[in-house]
Amino acid sequence: MSDPVLSVRDLVVEIPTRRGVLRPVDGVSYDIAAGEILGVVGESGAGKSMTGNAVIGLLDRPARITSGEILLTGQPIHRLQGEALRRLRGRRMGMIFQDPLTSLNPLLTVGDQLTETILEHLDVSPAEARERAVAALDEVGIPAARQRIGSYPHEFSGGMRQRVVIALALCAEPELVIADEPTTALDVSVQAQIVALLKRLCRERGVAVMLVTHDMGVIAEAADRVAVMYAGRLAELGPVRDVVTAARHPYTAGLMASTPDASRGQRRLRQIPGAMPRLDALPVGCAFHPRCDRAEPRCRQTPGPTLSACDGRAACWFPLGQPKEVLA
Repeated sequence: MSDPVLSVRDLVVEIPTRRGVLRPVDGVSYDIAAGEILGVVGESGAGKSMTGNAVIGLLDRPARITSGEILLTGQPIHRLQGEALRRLRGRRMGMIFQDPLTSLNPLLTVGDQLTETILEHLDVSPAEARERAVAALDEVGIPAARQRIGSYPHEFSGGMRQRVVIALALCAEPELVIADEPTTALDVSVQAQIVALLKRLCRERGVAVMLVTHDMGVIAEAADRVAVMYAGRLAELGPVRDVVTAARHPYTAGLMASTPDASRGQRRLRQIPGAMPRLDALPVGCAFHPRCDRAEPRCRQTPGPTLSACDGRAACWFPLGQPKEVLA
């Protein structure tokens, strides 16, 4: 892989509460190269969106980064605040939010919102910013972009609004885009269009994309590599084809088995027994062991290994595809 656009190293995010300190992100590390889409997947509460918010500096207090580092093309950005962070966000990092209607200002036309963003981050005249706004709408597939630039967000369909949000994220030509559940509120046909659009723009512009989702179908279609998160930690990280077809972590295998294709011919979808533990009630040892049919005494006593401490792909003491007696 070429030099990464984004490097996350041993990132820890903590939230102090009256019952103690919670760690929604615990020791997460990964890289994203230019032109690469990294899919981040897991159940609700696994830490996917919290990781993305930490990268772009949108953590809500009292959540805070307590250790680790975040590098954008080698530059540490995890300690930036105020004006320095605001200038970085939008210009070098873009964000695509889950709900396009709440992401857009209902009182401004989409053209005004695009133009304002371009003028804020690029050294261009108002007339040139307007032309760039038209070009951005045209690039993301808004029909009759020059005529629609004066429309308000409510005058667009859900899929078209999401295209506008993508145009906003990319109009200042950032190096990194974080897409947080960008297809969740859309129907299946529109989801496919948005995924295809993200892939095309990623390849053409060389943008690094962190795609946060709970949909393994979107991951399989869009991502180059996938990071599977569980209880704030990385469970598995690897090329999407390898992870989907030959998962090594039992949790990843459970996710794969719970899809409609894997459950074909059965009356009910397969499921992973139990539920992900609350952050204030994590079990001793590996957080996944109460739901794992491969759990051994070591799993119940010792926290799961980091990726670097095992085979580099699955944070599991007894990964799938390897005999237990060899690993014990």
